[in-house]
Amino acid sequence: MCTFCAIIAGEMDASVVLDHPDAVAFLDRSPVFLGHVLVVPRRHVVTLAELAIADVGPFFTQVQRVSAALPEALGCDGTWVSMNNVVSQSVPHLHAHVVPRVRKDGLRGFFWPRMRYADDDAMEVMAQRIADSLQA
Repeated sequence: MCTFCAIIAGEMDASVVLDHPDAVAFLDRSPVFLGHVLVVPRRHVVTLAELAIADVGPFFTQVQRVSAALPEALGCDGTWVSMNNVVSQSVPHLHAHVVPRVRKDGLRGFFWPRMRYADDDAMEVMAQRIADSLQA
């Protein structure tokens, strides 16, 4: 059983902020900022691609609820919502990070360097590869 499944089952302690039929949300034990919440679907899936289409909307509704609650609850200016799929995913169970943000909090965009396409043609080739994959 994965760590998040154990939390969902009540077999592992967590600071739960939302217990809903579609998702459970709890504080991250290693937060980017205090109040950083993880929202996880009840059913064990590792990546967003594995989440059943019928479950995507209900899951993200709960992510949206948590994101909307943090500014009121914490007095933050907004939130940063993200998820990893396999790479940098420390627990192999789909989870959305909802991180409280305030202006000038020191977090600068993404944590990795940004890249540039060699030229417009290279960008179009990449776009076409992705579009072709979406058509399959």
